[in-house]
Amino acid sequence: MDRLKGKVAIITGAALGLGRATAIRMAEQGAAVALFDVQDAPGGALARELHDRGFSAHYWRCEVSHEKEVARCISEAAAHFGRLDILVNNAGVAGINKPTHELTEAEWDFVQAINVKGVFFCTKHAIPHLKRAGGGSIINLSSIYGLIGAGDVPPYHASKGAVRLMSKNDALIYAHDKIRVNSVHPGFIWTPMVEHHLEGLGDLEEGKKATGALHPLGHMGEPDDIAWGCVYLASDEAKFVTGSELVIDGGYTAR
Repeated sequence: MDRLKGKVAIITGAALGLGRATAIRMAEQGAAVALFDVQDAPGGALARELHDRGFSAHYWRCEVSHEKEVARCISEAAAHFGRLDILVNNAGVAGINKPTHELTEAEWDFVQAINVKGVFFCTKHAIPHLKRAGGGSIINLSSIYGLIGAGDVPPYHASKGAVRLMSKNDALIYAHDKIRVNSVHPGFIWTPMVEHHLEGLGDLEEGKKATGALHPLGHMGEPDDIAWGCVYLASDEAKFVTGSELVIDGGYTAR
C-alpha cells in the first residue's frame, strides 16, 4: 500500500481508461494525484471518489496541446501538493483511419498536437519541479504501434513512435538530475478509445473477439494491466530503470 508514499503524481488524460486506472492505483499506493483532463464530469467525479476514500486528489481541466494551460496547471498542482515527483503523460487520441495520401494536414496535426506536443509541453514544464524534488519519474504512454506498424492510422503510429524516442532521449538528458524517463507500450486494452475504434469497424463484439485473438494470450488487456506497470516505473523499485520500453501487450509484439 505504500509503494508511492509521500510522492505526488500528475496524470494526464486521467478521467477515463488507462489514466483513471493509473490514478486509482497510484493513490492506493500512497501518492497524491493531480488529475488532468478536458472531460470535467468524469475527471471531477474521480477526484471526489478518491477523496471520499481518504486519498489526496484534485482535478484540473488541462488541454495538453496548449502550452500556457499546461504550464499553469502544472504550477498549480505543484503548489497545491507542495512538490512533484511523477509525471504520467497518458493523454492521447487515435485520430482518423485513412491511408497517408488521403490525410489532410489538419487531421495529421490534430493527433501530433495532443500525442506529441502534449508530451513535450508537460515534460518541459514538469522538469523544473522534478529537479527541485531531487529527481523523479516521467512515464510516457506510447503503444505497440510505437514499436511496429499495422498498416493503418498513420498519424497515430507516427506520434507513438515519436513518444518512444522522446522518452529515450530525455532519459539521457535528465539522468544526471536523477529524473528517470521510460515509455509504456500497451497492446489493445479495453478502454473507451479502443471501444470507439472497434465500433467504427463494424460489429463491436466480433471486433472485440477478433482483436483479442491477435494477442498470443488470446484476449485484450485491462486498464489495470497498464496501471500496475506505471506504479512500478514510478516507484523506487524501478530506481535503475530509465530509457526503457515497458511492453505490456499479451505477446502481441513477440512474433
